[in-house]
Amino acid sequence: MIEVNQVTFGVKSRNLVHNLTFRVQSGEFRAVVGANGAGKSTLMKLLSREYSPTTGSISFLGKDLNKYKLRELAQKRAILAQQNSITLSFTAEDIVLMGRYPYYSAEPSERDLAIVDLCMQKAGIASLRNRLYPTLSGGEQQRVQVARTLAQIWEVKNGLILLDEPTTGMDLLHQYETFRLAKDMCGKGFAVMAVVHDLNHALQYADKVLVMKKGSIIADGPPQEVLTEENIKSAFGLPVQIIRPENAPFPVIIPDMFRRQ
Repeated sequence: MIEVNQVTFGVKSRNLVHNLTFRVQSGEFRAVVGANGAGKSTLMKLLSREYSPTTGSISFLGKDLNKYKLRELAQKRAILAQQNSITLSFTAEDIVLMGRYPYYSAEPSERDLAIVDLCMQKAGIASLRNRLYPTLSGGEQQRVQVARTLAQIWEVKNGLILLDEPTTGMDLLHQYETFRLAKDMCGKGFAVMAVVHDLNHALQYADKVLVMKKGSIIADGPPQEVLTEENIKSAFGLPVQIIRPENAPFPVIIPDMFRRQ
C-alpha cells in the first residue's frame, strides 16, 4: 500500500524526521504516537505530499508518491489535518461535499450527493446538515471533517486515510465512534494511518503502533508488544503502569505519577 524508505526531512540545517522506514498494508490500522515535537505531524505531511523528503522515498500503490497528479492522488487518499479553520458561512453539508470535488467539475451527481448523505450518517452529523460550520462546536466541526474525509474516498479500492489527531475536541462517545468507524474502513480494505494521543485508543484499535521520539522511530509493531512501560517512559518521559483488568479484552495504561523523576 504505502512504503516509506529511509526518509529524512529537514528545514535548513535541522532534521525534523530522520531515517524513517516502514510499510503500511491494505486493511491495516497503523497508529502513530509520541510526545509533542516527536515528528508525528511532519510524517503525516510527508505521507500526504504536503512535504517532500529531503532524502529517501515514499511509494504509494507501487508508484512514487511524487509521480501522482494531484487529482489522481486525491481520488486515492484522503486527509484529516490537525487544523481545519474555516470561517466562511458554509453549511456542514457544504463541507462534506468538498470531499467529492475530485470527482466532478461543475455540479455534483446524484451519486455524489448520496455518498455525502451516507457519510454524514456514518459520522453521526446528519442532523447538522444545514448548520453553518463556524457555529458548530469544535467536536462537531471535527466530525464534519471526518465525514468529508470519508466522502472523498468512499468508493475507492485500496484507499488510504490519513488522520492527524482525528478526535480533537470530541466527547468520549464520539471519540470511540470515530475510531470504530476508522476500523470499519480497514475492514473494507482501506489502510488507515492515524496520529493518536490516547495510548489506550491505540491499544484497542490499532493493528500496529509506530512510536516516535525526536524525529525517529523507536518502536514499531503490534500494540501490546511496543506499548510497553519502558517504551512509553522513553517516548513521553512519564512512568506508567500497564494493568490487565479481569474480563477486559485489552490491557489499560495508567500514569504512575508517584514514580516520575
